[in-house]
Amino acid sequence: MFASPMVGLAHGVGMPQLGYGLYKVPPEDAERLAAEAIAAGYRSLDTAAMYGNEAGVGRAVRAAMLDGDASGRLDRAEVFITTKVWNTDHGYDTTLRAFDLSQDALGLDVVDLYLIHWPCPQRDRYVETYRALIRLLEDGRVRAIGVSNFQPEHLRRLVDETGSVPMVNQIELHPWLQQRELRDLHAELGIATEAWSPLARGKVLDDPVLREIAAAHGVSVAQTVIRWHLSQGTIVIPKASSAARIRENSEVFGFDLTPEDLERIAGLDRGFRSGSHPDAVN
Repeated sequence: MFASPMVGLAHGVGMPQLGYGLYKVPPEDAERLAAEAIAAGYRSLDTAAMYGNEAGVGRAVRAAMLDGDASGRLDRAEVFITTKVWNTDHGYDTTLRAFDLSQDALGLDVVDLYLIHWPCPQRDRYVETYRALIRLLEDGRVRAIGVSNFQPEHLRRLVDETGSVPMVNQIELHPWLQQRELRDLHAELGIATEAWSPLARGKVLDDPVLREIAAAHGVSVAQTVIRWHLSQGTIVIPKASSAARIRENSEVFGFDLTPEDLERIAGLDRGFRSGSHPDAVN
């Protein structure tokens, strides 16, 4: 079992830097795999309304809070749960209703982080959606709020029109898509960067430079890339579909990448997206 480093968000909220992502985890597998992640030491679980697996995640968390004797039970404060409002629920009132449904599915009194899944700029409702997130934060129903897939212009508009800076922006980020301009803006505004698709859906695993670096450290390419994310200060949520891979992805704290390794990885950026460009999702 490992203990993840923590990233400090606004308002004194701490978020584990290494978490488990449940994108494309079928609902029938979510409880089992989330329980495997918790058993391996993961204390951050990332789900979304669109994934359809919030209920399984909630069951795994609640079971871990009840299992075993008192010394072995998971305290609710130890686990960090993220979920997201989907595109069809943008708008102030619809977002509040969507949150009610997500909270009911999770079965938890408080959600640790609530994100806008995509900005959907052509629909132009993300500002009022974010105002609903601010309301949830003020009401104490969430501990932190943020966004996902927001570009610089979307972030600046949110801050200008609401006066509130998102605590997190979850973006596609990996060695082939390093998003330096966006990460620089995050640093300027005090937004934590979180990486989805941190392995480019497995496509970077055959990169010859990454394979060389992994071999030099005696680790897998996936472990090398996860370690790279951590070295950048990025929150990272690799997805895995087996207990063995869940554990392997957590075994990244026994080695460090060298300055030469980091320089070589910095040169791999090719602007490659494994998913959609945010401006195209509506």
